[in-house]
Amino acid sequence: MTKRHPSVARTKPETLAWLRRISGELATVTLGRLEDTLPWYADMPPGRRSAVGLVAQAGISSFIAWYDDPRATPWIAADVFGAAPRELLRSVSLQQTLQLIRVTVEVVEERVAGAGEDLREAILLYSREIAFAAADVYARAAEARGLWDARLEALVVDSILTGETDDELPSRIAALGWHGHGEVAVLVGTTPPSLDVDQLRRTARHMLADVLIGVQGKRLVLVIGRAEPRSEEAEDGSQPEALSFLEIAAGLEPGFGAGHLVLGHEVASLVDASRSARAALAGFAVARSWRHAPRPVSADDLLPERALAGDPLARTTLVERIYRPLMAHSPELATTLWSYLDSGRSLEATARELFVHPNTVRYRLKRVSDVIGWDATGARESLILQSALILGSISEQETRPHRRGL
Repeated sequence: MTKRHPSVARTKPETLAWLRRISGELATVTLGRLEDTLPWYADMPPGRRSAVGLVAQAGISSFIAWYDDPRATPWIAADVFGAAPRELLRSVSLQQTLQLIRVTVEVVEERVAGAGEDLREAILLYSREIAFAAADVYARAAEARGLWDARLEALVVDSILTGETDDELPSRIAALGWHGHGEVAVLVGTTPPSLDVDQLRRTARHMLADVLIGVQGKRLVLVIGRAEPRSEEAEDGSQPEALSFLEIAAGLEPGFGAGHLVLGHEVASLVDASRSARAALAGFAVARSWRHAPRPVSADDLLPERALAGDPLARTTLVERIYRPLMAHSPELATTLWSYLDSGRSLEATARELFVHPNTVRYRLKRVSDVIGWDATGARESLILQSALILGSISEQETRPHRRGL
């Protein structure tokens, strides 16, 4: 006695009973078809393949329940994807899910061929509903992931700004998909009226950089790191030259609001970014005191203002990077520099005070520039150098032992 399909004349209850009888057969054929036609399914570990198979079986059972009561549409997502939601979202993309739905629908259509147009139409309607339900599940997951990423990113940036880092910081950074490597610098400016975070990220990627973005009221903070260099070579066979952090900051400048934009000094890695952040924040607080400050401006170019405002990092930087190297190299150069600055940057006045030729003063000033990297003949740099000399002499007096009276 041969098995026959339910004819069009059969009632809906009879069709439902037949569908329930063959549901196990449909599930078995579907799993076999998935393994034969979808390479990604066949390559999965057994545990994940089983989880995806449960979803396919749940889809068949859900169709039968939906055919019985089409008003159950809102429950499709819960019925089908509730079988293994975490495994599905973790191991299968939306495109692969749609392939899974297509294979399942094809198997069911082939099995019920000739069972009547009403059943075929029901399958088509259900496949549409299940596709929309899948898109909704993935959209909700992506939205939740985006909100979670934004909160985690804000937490990471805040911990960098406060310097309250812990052992979990590297794992949090990795969870954000940070592509930066090596050196890092922090950029601080004002938040624009309409902040386009995606545009900032696209601009950074174009310059082979990655950014972490934090918004603190009117203050916008970017932690910048260089991404892995591109593999392709230039026409002459050389690798593309990496941009400096100041050049990257200049490229990101249009994404900030009006006002000053301050770049902290470069540090070795992201876990050390709090030092660059402290310098950038201190510079941002006093940037208005430099009337013609460029945008962006390096926090190190604001060392005098930061030192006057009481920033201990600026005071230490001026002494350690200018005063002490200069004194260690040649006290004569330090004396020449101090005389030159005290005389209003006059070569002739300095030469008279030191009883040397003006060309000798000029030569010594060039040597100063070679030793410490700042040129005393420039108005801005002379202010930095004079501040370093003053702070250096103060620090020497503070560390010099006092004589006790007899």
